[in-house]
Amino acid sequence: MATSACSLELLGLLIYIGAWLCALATTILPQWLTMSTSLLPVESFDQGLWETCVVQDGGDTECRSYDTLLGLSNHLKLARIFMCTSLAVGVLGILVATPGLSLINSCGRYGGSQTKRALTITGGVLGMVSGVLCLIPICYTAHLAVTHFFDETVPDAVPRWEFGDALFCGWAAGFLLIVAGLVMVTSCTCLQVEPQPVLQRRYQMKSTDGSFRKTVEYV
Repeated sequence: MATSACSLELLGLLIYIGAWLCALATTILPQWLTMSTSLLPVESFDQGLWETCVVQDGGDTECRSYDTLLGLSNHLKLARIFMCTSLAVGVLGILVATPGLSLINSCGRYGGSQTKRALTITGGVLGMVSGVLCLIPICYTAHLAVTHFFDETVPDAVPRWEFGDALFCGWAAGFLLIVAGLVMVTSCTCLQVEPQPVLQRRYQMKSTDGSFRKTVEYV
């Protein structure tokens, strides 16, 4: 059981770190939404949290950061806040969960297994919270893209934004963060159960010389 718990802890931490890196890439990448038009087939446009890019057919890319924070749309501001909060909570969860691993000799004689178990559970819960915070702006951005894409009031000739690669990376990051948190919390239930104390039954026996002696029987 202890070996199983150690394996789950390591698996959860590795998934945790990989998912956090995916969330970081999602936050940085400008390919949240992409748009191409038949009017300019040699160019396509990408929109991210921090900049917009024009991609030429030959592979050249020119990006430009947003000029002002106040001019951004509300959903873009909220997406920035949620993604940055998700990254911060994810880092905190990794830092909290790492000392709680069974293979790391931490906490000393003042903590013991209970403190390490609490650290692992706390790190796992923070991982799940980070995953939810990551999925909220991803799903909302995808919802807006789908709503605008199928808007019947917009003429068919008008180009529309579609899903970019960063959204798929964000979905993977959010779900993996939740999975990593669940694995780490589950690993705490696989800890080795301490053996129960042996019950003793005491009784007296009378010897042939008339004296009494105590006898202990283990059950």
